[in-house]
Amino acid sequence: MSDDQQQPPAETSVEPTPQQPAPAAPLEGKAAADKKMLAGILGIVLGGFGIHKFILGYQKEGIIMLVISVATCGFGYTVIGIIGLIEGIMYLTKSDEEFVETYITNKKAWF
Repeated sequence: MSDDQQQPPAETSVEPTPQQPAPAAPLEGKAAADKKMLAGILGIVLGGFGIHKFILGYQKEGIIMLVISVATCGFGYTVIGIIGLIEGIMYLTKSDEEFVETYITNKKAWF
């Protein structure tokens, strides 16, 4: 090719970049109140099995509580049940805003 002949500019294709989905909004209003109420009641009633931890999304902590209760043939259930009772009362006595900030946003797993 000679210098007097120009090549057409190379085509560049612009592909749209996939957008990241918006982060899930923290629980607000009725959803937070429902989760707080359910976790609190289950903490009081079935706290020895760690069910309230699973409700809040703390699988590791829930499994720890469940394994201790089952592996000790129920002897550990009393201690774990007291922990669940305390946590259930704590959940129910917090305002919805405090509950969301402490257990949903900041992910405080124990007490």
